[in-house]
Amino acid sequence: MNLSEYDLVVIGSGPAGQKGAIAAAKARKRVAIIDRTVMIGGVSVHTGTIPSKTVREAIFQLTGPTVRALYGNGARGGVDISVRDVSSRVNAIVARETDVIRAQLRRNGIVIHQGTAHFLDPHTVEVEGDGERISLEATKILIACGTRPARSPDIPFDNHRIVDTDHLADLDSLPKEMIVVGAGVVGLEYASFMAALGAEVTLIDQRPVLVEFIDRQIVEALSYHLRQLGVTFRLGEKVTHVGIDPVRDRVFAQLESGKKVQGGALVYAVGRQANGDQLHLEAAGLAADSRGRLKVNQFLQTDVPHIYAAGDVIGFPALASTSMEQGRLAACHMFGIPFEHMPDLFPYGIYTIPEISMVGQTEETLTSNKVPYEVGIAKYSELAKSMMLGDEAGMLKLLFHPETHKLLGVHALGQRATEIIHIGQAVLFYGGSVEYFRDMVFNYPTLAEAYKVAALDGLNKL
Repeated sequence: MNLSEYDLVVIGSGPAGQKGAIAAAKARKRVAIIDRTVMIGGVSVHTGTIPSKTVREAIFQLTGPTVRALYGNGARGGVDISVRDVSSRVNAIVARETDVIRAQLRRNGIVIHQGTAHFLDPHTVEVEGDGERISLEATKILIACGTRPARSPDIPFDNHRIVDTDHLADLDSLPKEMIVVGAGVVGLEYASFMAALGAEVTLIDQRPVLVEFIDRQIVEALSYHLRQLGVTFRLGEKVTHVGIDPVRDRVFAQLESGKKVQGGALVYAVGRQANGDQLHLEAAGLAADSRGRLKVNQFLQTDVPHIYAAGDVIGFPALASTSMEQGRLAACHMFGIPFEHMPDLFPYGIYTIPEISMVGQTEETLTSNKVPYEVGIAKYSELAKSMMLGDEAGMLKLLFHPETHKLLGVHALGQRATEIIHIGQAVLFYGGSVEYFRDMVFNYPTLAEAYKVAALDGLNKL
């Protein structure tokens, strides 16, 4: 058994692991990163962020409302494609991203060990791969091992018609009727994708409302658009049994209320299970919770001070963007590199069709905290650019203080919402007021111009 010594060993090469390893390498530290051979870049590159957003873009471009609004007859399902039809595009982008990440790590002098990792003791990690075992000893360790789809033992997965989100591409074809269990961010995204492809989708969740942390007006608008695409919501419903009806040869989901939902296939999208439970954490003096997650402090340290954790393995918000920053800050703290705390003003992006994004406060949080506010709204139907893009259903919403005019929150629905949200993020971070948008000149025609329209709308209410 070989033994190698490093200043930092990183478990996982996803967004958190990459940025943590590179930050330490830039500080001239000896760094090694561990991941399975086929998973360089992590879930984000191989089964999560990159593949799902690539599929979304392909579906949107081929069958989305823009194409139909501008060049079609307005009927849904006008283009006959399946998830498999875009797999070559997904595979090409995944391969390119993997090569970019691998080259970036090597360019920074980071040693890549391919295999599965587990702890031998608080400072030693064993890597098993390609028939050999290597022990890595490190002064500091960063756990960034990511997650996998949560699976219920009561669901008879067959990776054929009853699948989790990692195996969507294994569906033989897209059935006319689909069942999606789980109406969180991932479930909503995939439900909208399949509906845009022409499937009738039934979305089931035991929670009575959708994505509670998102502004209610935005969620209601999204729900309306998804219903227009062909999504049926079954909220406040618990799935008690899933199976295949041998007579009708159809998948069914039995609900606690007595209802029975049937379809050609079922996608189980109820949360994620962190991979912390696969690392033999007890050997390091650590323990994961029931979902495999690790508890950390504000500096991303676990209960063992020289072992840090970042990314999805520590839970909410579990975004690729925040994971990158967590990995960098963990590396900075462990080696005394100057840094600032990650601001609370990180943006959310939900890549449904249509997409939504937000940063800052919602009407609900402001009301709960007894903070007065005013609202300014720009409808996409008021923007020349939106008409050119064929998306007149979107909106931009600004929340600001009625006396100081300080910007408090920004919410967007529609094309490029996840892009234009960053304008509001910058103004929020620097404590700017809504007058900034009124007084600045925006390129015309653009979607960014919505900020001026929304600001004028809000200020005119005062």
